Amino acid sequence: MKKLLVFAFLLPAQLWAQSFSKEEVSRWQQQAQQVNIIEDDWGIPHVYGKTDADAVFGLMYVQCEQSFERVELNHLEMMGRLSEVYGKNRLYEDLRMRMIYDTAAAIADYKQSPAWFQKLLNAYADGINFYIYKHPEVKPKALQRFEPWMALLRTNGSISATETGGVTLRELQNMYPIDDKATSFVQEPPLYDKMQQGSNGFAVAPAKTRNKKAILYINPHTSFFYRTEAHMISDEGLNAYGGVTWGTFFIFQGFNENCGWMHTSGRADVADLYKETVEQKGDKLFTLYDGKQLPVTTKEITIRYKQGDALQEQRFTTYATNHGPVMGKRNGQWLSLREYNRSLNALLQSWQRTKTNGFEEFKKVMNLRANTSDNTVFADASGNIAYWHGNYVPKRDPKYDYSQPLDGTTSATDWKGIHALDETVHVYNPKTGWIQNTNSTPFTVSGASSPKKEDFPTYMAPDAQNARAINAARLLSAAQDVTIDKMIAIGYDHYLSAFEILLPPLFKDYDALTQADPQKSRLEVPIHFLRLWDKYSSTTSIATTLAIEWASIFETKIGSADAERIIKETTAADRLKALEDVITMLEKQYKTWQVAWGDINRYQRTNDGKFDDNLPSLPVGMASSAWGSLPAYNGRRVGTQKRYGVHGNSFIAAVEFGGKGKLKAKTILVSGESFDPNSKHYNDQADGYLTGKFKDIYYYKTDVQKHAMRQYQPGK
Repeated sequence: MKKLLVFAFLLPAQLWAQSFSKEEVSRWQQQAQQVNIIEDDWGIPHVYGKTDADAVFGLMYVQCEQSFERVELNHLEMMGRLSEVYGKNRLYEDLRMRMIYDTAAAIADYKQSPAWFQKLLNAYADGINFYIYKHPEVKPKALQRFEPWMALLRTNGSISATETGGVTLRELQNMYPIDDKATSFVQEPPLYDKMQQGSNGFAVAPAKTRNKKAILYINPHTSFFYRTEAHMISDEGLNAYGGVTWGTFFIFQGFNENCGWMHTSGRADVADLYKETVEQKGDKLFTLYDGKQLPVTTKEITIRYKQGDALQEQRFTTYATNHGPVMGKRNGQWLSLREYNRSLNALLQSWQRTKTNGFEEFKKVMNLRANTSDNTVFADASGNIAYWHGNYVPKRDPKYDYSQPLDGTTSATDWKGIHALDETVHVYNPKTGWIQNTNSTPFTVSGASSPKKEDFPTYMAPDAQNARAINAARLLSAAQDVTIDKMIAIGYDHYLSAFEILLPPLFKDYDALTQADPQKSRLEVPIHFLRLWDKYSSTTSIATTLAIEWASIFETKIGSADAERIIKETTAADRLKALEDVITMLEKQYKTWQVAWGDINRYQRTNDGKFDDNLPSLPVGMASSAWGSLPAYNGRRVGTQKRYGVHGNSFIAAVEFGGKGKLKAKTILVSGESFDPNSKHYNDQADGYLTGKFKDIYYYKTDVQKHAMRQYQPGK
């Protein structure tokens, strides 16, 4: 078998392209004639189709033109096939995905999809395959043909869509060890990555806006190039604009003329781990449940991985109980997972919301209750604003702690169906006239109009308050006469509210030092800078550098950016020594500790992700959202002296819903729409992105045509 795999792996992509039949190619060519793509002066594609399926076909073709690599890799991630590209160190990531995302179930969902939806799924695959056919020079890493059912694996465009109940890759490896003890595997995402994920969603009612129209602010925080910006239009009523996750066929965060939607990742509990009591009888395994022994089922999973120029195989025998797949072993005990990560309804919901005409229709789509990872901030042309905390929320007995693995031997801990939409935490048209969510508690979402914590079970909203939410609530509650530009200014507020908590104890620590203590003189001027600081980050601020470098030491050490926890878990000596260490580090690297934030915090775009202090870069005044900055910009040092951004603000939009023919919106995208370094759209949005100066979007066709730089059909 391995020899066959080696041979298959080495076949050139051109030979694989021959698997497309003449009938398929003819059908694709005919559908391409129903599609017109207009690229505007920012490089944004406006995809026009006679039918919704035509628009989907065109969108997928355009995505492949922009970055086929990202389209393919996103599919390989969901299919548990990254090892075929990256090698054996991704085996356990792939195993986890194979156990959660069942391709057989996706195929079954495709077959039972409504006929109208099957057309969209077919168009999705056809658009990608037509691109592969027309571009034999593009060599797929693993997928030579895309199938319609593949869209039913990534049914949500969120960056945090897979819910695992908290089981780790190490625990998965403990459950399913392989013979090669020397095999490494990718660890859990670094703590830094986990803490920096987030998003902001704001909505303001007409009473607080200048034009008496609702305004929505869409501000996801993701890895910089996780989504692209696109516009989909059809003669069947589709006219949606926004951010598209690579490899998906719907606008994930965006708007149409009637309404808009922003998703923030939330912590509504939608996946649970169960501690299983397993016994062996003969060659069979059983799990104890309500006094009975239920059979444990097995499933063979074979994962191929790249080794040199060949593909090898690793086989796993996996287990499942009545609760779900056994995803790990903790302290010797099996942990099974109950989850709902993938469903036909989830993909239907992702698509149907893009065509809704206002609050009532949007609410009907929300009632599918299949979104397992996101909160939703909403606004429409009738002036409605709304917020839902989560969507799919299982009913449970509230006396149990669902944040921890549950007793799997009793049905008392089982799910009891799912909550009705209006039973979940929500707010509709709050009297305060504003909504904010920053991956934070929903119980401060609208100030005095927020839902009451005591009215809901803990598992519905375990989310904590965060520094961004405090800042957003302060700004939105005071805001009046709001315009699109004012909303952008709020969204780009650099105030670092966490330091309201972090700095006073440090000042007290310093003041308690005796004059004879060497730290007194060593830290005198740095402390003076921090006392005078207004807590706004900027490119010219030395205090910003001191504060963030200092706080980051504790963020890493205690595993949290929670300001109150940092103060609680550190001593005066810890805090003073950390500031002294920052001074020493800066002097060593820059010959002085008085370094402006913009000299350290930089923007540099590279296709390979490798940053270089010797190459051109731009100063960045934004900071990590962990400290309260509403615009997020998370930088890293990887073999460099300077920090370079990798995560944070990505696609952003501010939208005013004025009614038919009167929609107004401004957007910005990190860097630019193109991935070609030679394109003028590779970095043409960088300055606006860094300073909060957004571009006007072209929503209506007359405006699109005025700014058209290129018009074409797929394949031409």
